[in-house]
Amino acid sequence: MNNSELAEALAAEQDITKADARKYVDAIFSSIAAAAAKGDEVSLNGFGKFKVKDSPARQGRNPATGATIEIAASKKLSFTPAKAVKDQLNG
Repeated sequence: MNNSELAEALAAEQDITKADARKYVDAIFSSIAAAAAKGDEVSLNGFGKFKVKDSPARQGRNPATGATIEIAASKKLSFTPAKAVKDQLNG
């Protein structure tokens, strides 16, 4: 499912226009991204948590040449599903 399909499902379920639903979907994802950029955790009851994790700098290898390279530290956005979502996935 992509953003457009999610907006269509929202429009059908809530009896709103597809354009309005698309605005709402985009606003939600924008808010989650803004919170993550600040390092905040986003917790959605019954769905899960989005959390920023730090990935430290490390050494790696270029697979083509075998040369050692430095991989810079970065931040990753992880998602942990809620128990209800896990239960729905597993039966």
